[in-house]
Amino acid sequence: MSIIKPFKALRPQAQFAKQVASRPYDVLNSAEAKVEAQGNNHSFLYITKSEISLPESADIHAPEVYETAKQNLAAFMQRDVLFKENKECYYIYQLIMNGRSQTGLVAVSSVDDYENDIIKKHEFTRPEKELDRINHIKTTGAQTGNVFLAYRNNDSIDSIIENWKKIKSPVYDFIADDTIQHTIWIVNEDETIASITEIFDTQIPCTYIADGHHRAASAAKVRKALGNDITYESNYFLTTLFPSNQLYIMDYNRVVKDLNGLDNEHFLTELSKSFDVELIGNEIVTPTTLHEFGMYLDTNWYKLVAKEGTYTNDPIGVLDVTILSDLILDKILGIADQRTDKRIDFVGGIRGLKELERRVDSGDMKVAFSLFPVTINQLFDISDSGNVMPPKSTWFEPKLRDGLLTHLIN
Repeated sequence: MSIIKPFKALRPQAQFAKQVASRPYDVLNSAEAKVEAQGNNHSFLYITKSEISLPESADIHAPEVYETAKQNLAAFMQRDVLFKENKECYYIYQLIMNGRSQTGLVAVSSVDDYENDIIKKHEFTRPEKELDRINHIKTTGAQTGNVFLAYRNNDSIDSIIENWKKIKSPVYDFIADDTIQHTIWIVNEDETIASITEIFDTQIPCTYIADGHHRAASAAKVRKALGNDITYESNYFLTTLFPSNQLYIMDYNRVVKDLNGLDNEHFLTELSKSFDVELIGNEIVTPTTLHEFGMYLDTNWYKLVAKEGTYTNDPIGVLDVTILSDLILDKILGIADQRTDKRIDFVGGIRGLKELERRVDSGDMKVAFSLFPVTINQLFDISDSGNVMPPKSTWFEPKLRDGLLTHLIN
């Protein structure tokens, strides 16, 4: 069963919440983070993307970057922008995007559960991204990034959360610049805390990582690296748990630098062996069903439909990300390991398909592929089977904001 615990969050004073709250560190590059934090000395980006405090020439993985994050975190606490809760609590986090609401429970989850597969995974991690978060956690003594977990719906948890939202006032409630509303309630009554803990321990056999594989893996590796210096808090990591019926998965698309030595004509010929290929022109191709793909190449969009018999119907083989990986990326373009190959990049659906055009038209990339989103049931089926998806298969929106609730492990 699932072990979750309340915790003493490091969080902003209410008047600073909107200024502190920042988009997750891994959806912004350094230049974007610097622009976003400009004019706001309370932005949590000074902690999660601390290179913005240093000269542009700084290596973003250099020791001084992590040391700067530690210093900036201490400064936020000294200025009383952030303070530590005096009691272990759960927190309810509601997000509203485009009129659609979803509500999660913020807690710390067990590293043991992660290592024992009670917390289920659906993708491998990339070593360089793991190392970045390991160094950040070890140096700052804080888990600043939230791991987004999903669980199969539970009426008892739904009832507790919805009732609490009705009878209690939120501690934070604001609309961010991207128009997403963020509302947080503190669950600080002992009886309710105990009930939530017990329900997860007795009724919810497992949870699923929806977003945050690198953050979860890094927390586990930090605990191991601490050796004899393991603290109670390092046995847990920061999570927000959402019922599966409230989640929305967007497409997660791909761009590739070259055609592996092929010219356009030969590339299209190779594609036609496994796909029905239709030239669309300048109209963006948004896949509307499984096994349908969009492709952007030399100012033209194409619609690709995988031919029957070219893929399997097992939980992994039937996925569009698998079909793309096996039949195009690996077989034609020679990209066998998407976690480490520098010729491929990933573009989350929130950026829109125009971003695929921009990346190709700029000359940065040669070809782009748009995909139909993975479903939550597909994610659960794969995780339950013990298999993993190709990397960067799911993009969840809306994103939790960093800085509103941080877990200190020291």
